[in-house]
Amino acid sequence: MTENRKNKIICILTALFFAAGFLLCVFLPKPEYLAAERRRAALRPELSLDAVMSGRFMDGFESWSTDTFPMRDQLRTVQALTATRVFLQKDNNGIYDHKGILAAVEYPMDPDSVRHAADRFRYLYDTYLTPETKVYLAVIPDKGCFLAKESGHPAMDYEAFERLMADQTEFATLIPIRDLLSIDDYYRTDTHWRQEKITDVADRLTEYMGGVLTADRADYEVHTPNQAFYGVYYGQAALPVEPENLCYLTDDVIDGYLVYDWQNGKEIPVYDLERAAGRDPYEMFLSGSLSLVTIENKAAEGGRSLVIFRDSFGSSIAPLLARSYERVTLIDIRYIQPDLLGQFVDFSDSDVLFLYSTLVLGHSETLK
Repeated sequence: MTENRKNKIICILTALFFAAGFLLCVFLPKPEYLAAERRRAALRPELSLDAVMSGRFMDGFESWSTDTFPMRDQLRTVQALTATRVFLQKDNNGIYDHKGILAAVEYPMDPDSVRHAADRFRYLYDTYLTPETKVYLAVIPDKGCFLAKESGHPAMDYEAFERLMADQTEFATLIPIRDLLSIDDYYRTDTHWRQEKITDVADRLTEYMGGVLTADRADYEVHTPNQAFYGVYYGQAALPVEPENLCYLTDDVIDGYLVYDWQNGKEIPVYDLERAAGRDPYEMFLSGSLSLVTIENKAAEGGRSLVIFRDSFGSSIAPLLARSYERVTLIDIRYIQPDLLGQFVDFSDSDVLFLYSTLVLGHSETLK
């Protein structure tokens, strides 16, 4: 084959490749939702003279074309494998894989963010609580606490993190729980802890707050929805990792709870199995990210009530804590203004627990 003929063949194949790519981009259906990344795809921008002249059209077109490119997920995986396996990068998009477990790089600690979170908690204390209120604090470590050093990544000083948070919230009694946790208590592909693994954490919180332990872990019935669970880190990392099981616990007491979603004005199940088969299966626990939820437990004695200021980790442990209380109120101040709480919540005669993960405390700009 002559050099001239070889060049012609290369040019023709290159043209065919680009032509095929162009046709695929034009005619293949465009996704509205990127399931792996749990977000909506960018919308195609409107073409107008003003949009073109201002540059908005090209910015929007770039986002739209990137989100709707054919075989996007497969190409993201190729890029992630190339970055981590060939060029030996420690992480991809801030997520790393260590022995099949995905975790985020959370380093260094941001003291200002911790103080901001403490300021928001202090505002709640000063506004709604009294010196007689029993107030507690528990800090949930993220997975890096157990994985970062072992995998060769920089690790925060979680003891210092917890100590700083406790020093800034002297009105609350710290309940230590870090010693009860290990990497096996978290989902491999997600941020959250596994409900079936944290019964000991629920017991310690209950004991510190003066509750009565009414169940042993052997008393719970473990259920596993028929749904492969890929957590939020799976889509962010774009690395090939096996799915896992999502489990939840029930017994006669939990089955008798009455749960009310004040945000949407309706009763909800303790475990929403439709959400277990949805975009974010962890939202099965108390229907996910809701601003205000109450759990009524008619089997409880003594009329005790508990208010939990929490993030999404609280959704899975709240059903276990509610066994000792007649009423548990869960508040997520990422989604409701604290000034409005007095209209919905009676804080008198209630114990209060601030239960937050280092992921939220370290990025507390989300707290209102």
